[in-house]
Amino acid sequence: LKKIPQVKGIRWILDCVGKFDGKTATHVATKRHDGIDYLRGSDGGYHGQAHPAFEKGFALLERYHLTFDLQCAPAQLLEASKLCARHPNIKVVIDHLGKPRTLLGADTIENTNTTLDEAELAVWREGMKSMANNDNVYVKISMLGYAIPGWVRTPEKIQLMKGLVKETVGMFGPNRCMVATNFWKNAALSDADGLSDIGPEPLHLIELLYGFLKDDHSEEDLDRMFCRTAAEFYGISL
Repeated sequence: LKKIPQVKGIRWILDCVGKFDGKTATHVATKRHDGIDYLRGSDGGYHGQAHPAFEKGFALLERYHLTFDLQCAPAQLLEASKLCARHPNIKVVIDHLGKPRTLLGADTIENTNTTLDEAELAVWREGMKSMANNDNVYVKISMLGYAIPGWVRTPEKIQLMKGLVKETVGMFGPNRCMVATNFWKNAALSDADGLSDIGPEPLHLIELLYGFLKDDHSEEDLDRMFCRTAAEFYGISL
């Protein structure tokens, strides 16, 4: 990898709150380790610490000057924070806003809920604040529809999303926030990972996020969040 300058880091999908059943925050990719939580316990329990073999591999990132893209569930963030604290020289970015899940419920015509799930938010906030205490941890503002599927359908949902984005920036600051489109197939899948049939196209997403942030931040801060924080994190020359 040292011979390939385009390789800047490693990404690992670690979302695990039990064995995969398609109904929880556990990601289908974790079926490869059958519900074992690499961040919270090697036996699949939820009161341990990082899987020893996983942490051994994670520690090697410092030697090879590689970053780590962390994708996990909110309930895993506290243990992830301890891992990051034990390895302060490894730069870590939390993917997808820390992945609070379906805060308004399912994106259906029948669901008219406009009140965010405070229990889920409390777990997310505790974990994100702990992560933000580590200077080596950053966050990506991406895949917003996982938090509120179909958030672009109504002005009310857009305002709720604005609040989540601004709260995240408030925790980490512009120097450790980076906007990302996560666009890999189409707008709906890229935004909500299958939880909605709608999502903003990349340009529309950037316009919405700029609108969320422009009134509270300087041009320098906006430049960092939309460009320079990511360049700095991944070691990309501009």
